[in-house]
Amino acid sequence: MRRGEQESPCFGIPRQIRSIRRSTLTMLISSFIMSKLDYCNVALVGLTRCDLDRLQSVINAAARLTVGVQHYDHISPFLVDLHWLRMAERIQYKLCVLAYRCLHGAAPCYLQQTVCPVASMESRRRLQSVTSSDLMVPATRRSTLHDRAFAVARPRAWNNLPDTIRHSSSLETFKRSLKSHLFLQCYLLSLSFLVFVWHYDSVQRL
Repeated sequence: MRRGEQESPCFGIPRQIRSIRRSTLTMLISSFIMSKLDYCNVALVGLTRCDLDRLQSVINAAARLTVGVQHYDHISPFLVDLHWLRMAERIQYKLCVLAYRCLHGAAPCYLQQTVCPVASMESRRRLQSVTSSDLMVPATRRSTLHDRAFAVARPRAWNNLPDTIRHSSSLETFKRSLKSHLFLQCYLLSLSFLVFVWHYDSVQRL
């Protein structure tokens, strides 16, 4: 599915459900909009910032519809309140979950065979990296094209995680820790800015 084909249906759905009660709105948006954005989104690795922004605009529109705010309202506080990851982090989330499944035998065999822990490589057993849970990242010649490959993007996303998250005892624990980690990465700057604005506004009123 191409990016345009994924984006257009997502925009059409909010226009059809504006009159639905708030009590069921969040569930419907999650089922009909967010699920479309998450479906096979690992194929979207390496999208340009422009393309990611267009998909992010779908999430922003869904958030505005959920909380009932206008288009000109700053969206980050509402995304934080809904605890929704941005599009780029949703892709990273899916990559890391697939890596965890592969390492724990919970993924199809053809995916598990593409995972190569650094510690399992004979040539690297004496290196310091063998004490970690890093995955081998295949060498690429063309960063623009080959870095988008699933076999490359997945281990890179996994290797960027803290060891405490990688060593989670269960998939559900891993998912919770991973989302919290990506959530902080995603909104830490926005939250800091909002705190600064709140503090500045409070000082100005004194």
